[in-house]
Amino acid sequence: MERRGFLRGAVGGGAAAAFGGALMAGAAYAAPAQPGTGPYGALRPADANGIALPEGFGSRVVARSRQRVGTTSYTWHDAPDGGACFADGTGWIYVSNSEVSPNGGASALRFSASGAITGAYRILSGTRTNCAGGRTPWNTWLSCEEVSRGYVYETDPWGAKAAVRHPAMGLFKHEAAAADPVREVVYLTEDETDGCFYRFVPNTWGTLSAGTLQVLVAGSATSGTFRWQDVPDPDGTPTTTRNQVSGAKRFNGGEGCHYANDHVWFTTKGDNRVWRLNLVAGTYELAYDDSLVPSGAAPLTGVDNVTGSSSGDLYIAEDGGNMEICLITPDDTVAPFLRISGQSGSEITGPAFSPDGRRLYFSSQRGTSGSSSGGITYEVTGPFRA
Repeated sequence: MERRGFLRGAVGGGAAAAFGGALMAGAAYAAPAQPGTGPYGALRPADANGIALPEGFGSRVVARSRQRVGTTSYTWHDAPDGGACFADGTGWIYVSNSEVSPNGGASALRFSASGAITGAYRILSGTRTNCAGGRTPWNTWLSCEEVSRGYVYETDPWGAKAAVRHPAMGLFKHEAAAADPVREVVYLTEDETDGCFYRFVPNTWGTLSAGTLQVLVAGSATSGTFRWQDVPDPDGTPTTTRNQVSGAKRFNGGEGCHYANDHVWFTTKGDNRVWRLNLVAGTYELAYDDSLVPSGAAPLTGVDNVTGSSSGDLYIAEDGGNMEICLITPDDTVAPFLRISGQSGSEITGPAFSPDGRRLYFSSQRGTSGSSSGGITYEVTGPFRA
């Protein structure tokens, strides 16, 4: 399918990002953004790892599926998918899902302050098709099952505590999760062609074992106001969660989700769009729509996992497309940040920054082999802007 693209509004994100501009306060759409080279300039030829990066950036492989990680005895999982980073003293931890069934789950890589790999281990086992997820403000990883009547599992990045299943967050085909510490809720995407967008309101913030699942209700337009309505039966039987509330807005294949500064962004793969909710104004709109850019001009195709940086840039991984991670900057530029060559049978997953913002981690889910056993997890370093 031929893909095209368009951006509306200022888009960016990061756990500590400060967003500016009238649009962030709910003003009208800005002028259409134009594809560009972005803040880091054009991509240089692919390096030894097959990754094309801007000047000054470099990559390394930190793990491969079915191979031991560094000098550890741990074997990295198949089909690495969604991921996140957590501070660990002077170092950090990168967690990564495994999108296989029946034994999916998640693993973790531990790094020292210098970036050396000091450990690798399992944090979740015995689950199915763990695709995306999200980190919480209390430093746990929510690993989501992308299967019918799938669960959300809360895991410990340090591997010291057993994972906990949270049926109160709904049984449906989960994708990503994004915690909002201001409203004390967790947003959830659903990977169905007629899926919905949800939020979970826990009874006690920091505890996800009990609470209320709600669905976004809005009209059929691509912008407007929205409200939340309780889902009567989060268990989804006999009626699926997405079909329990009249007027629930439909989204074509919900994927990545990212919260920052009173806004939440999520991607829909079926129509190659990025959506934005202004949580203060109670409005939604398209941040990117590939149907509104001249044919062949779109720099972003195959939207999937998303993350943000402290500069306000949004990083969107492609499932297919040109095997790129693309930037959407606060000044409305859409541009490739990196491109993986020779892996057209794969997809890019799990982008996440180290706590200091100097290293970007991500995976090629199926690598050069095109199979789940060929996954490769990378690290990129360079002059990321603050």
